[in-house]
Amino acid sequence: MNHLAHALLAGAAPERMLGSLLGDFVRGAIDPALPALRREGIAQHRAIDRYTDAHPQVVAARGLFAPPFRRYAGIVLDVWFDHLLARDFAQWSDEPLADFSGRVQRLLHGHDAALPDGLRRFSRYLHANDLPLRYRERAMIGQVLAGVGSRLSRANPLAAGLDAIAPIEPQLDAAFAAFFPDLVEFARRPERWRA
Repeated sequence: MNHLAHALLAGAAPERMLGSLLGDFVRGAIDPALPALRREGIAQHRAIDRYTDAHPQVVAARGLFAPPFRRYAGIVLDVWFDHLLARDFAQWSDEPLADFSGRVQRLLHGHDAALPDGLRRFSRYLHANDLPLRYRERAMIGQVLAGVGSRLSRANPLAAGLDAIAPIEPQLDAAFAAFFPDLVEFARRPERWRA
């Protein structure tokens, strides 16, 4: 899953949400000096990624992509699933997406000095592009995929990711609808992911 899902699944505690957003930007053992809820957020992020990668609906959805996209299907799905979550956010949260998006941006901004460089840059990108609110826009998803592709070291087709999604969009929507409730339940069970 991508940033919107990780932030939402972290729950209401700001420190856990911050940890969930740190998950893509820290490697190795979780620093025991971090606040406990931040450590939990990082652990939850990693567990969600493992759970997502192994879920039968996600495995099947990755298999729908034809070469050369199959190699990048995990990236495309992460971003597309955040789009589907943003599109139907009211189904998953009582908080309006615009308010939630602002809360994520303020959280990152408020901890700017403590963020690793990669997350600090990403925080500025979120703010400049009004994300995660604009994840609900297809055009923004195309821009996000192109941006991810531009940061990879080898040539890749991610800039044309929406073209790869179009012919299999109904199947991807169905996979998300079957998968995401399972992920929500998993995230609500800290005994399965707590560090």
